[in-house]
Amino acid sequence: MNFKSLALFLTAAAVPQVVVAGPLAYGICQTGCNALVVACYAGAGFTFGVALPAAPPVLIACNVGLGTCMAACAAAVFAPTP
Repeated sequence: MNFKSLALFLTAAAVPQVVVAGPLAYGICQTGCNALVVACYAGAGFTFGVALPAAPPVLIACNVGLGTCMAACAAAVFAPTP
């Protein structure tokens, strides 16, 4: 066994074997937020992702909701997921 393999084995053995699926939960949460903002835009009669010269107040409300939802998703990164 060469030194590199031994070092890799010892490092892997020393790291706590805790499973945390935070990044996966974060991605799922953000996908849900994006689905909600697309529905919000569609309900207002607009298409999400299309630039407008000036945003109507209803779209600003959709964007505020998106930002709030995505900020809440940040907690999912640090939460252990069984």
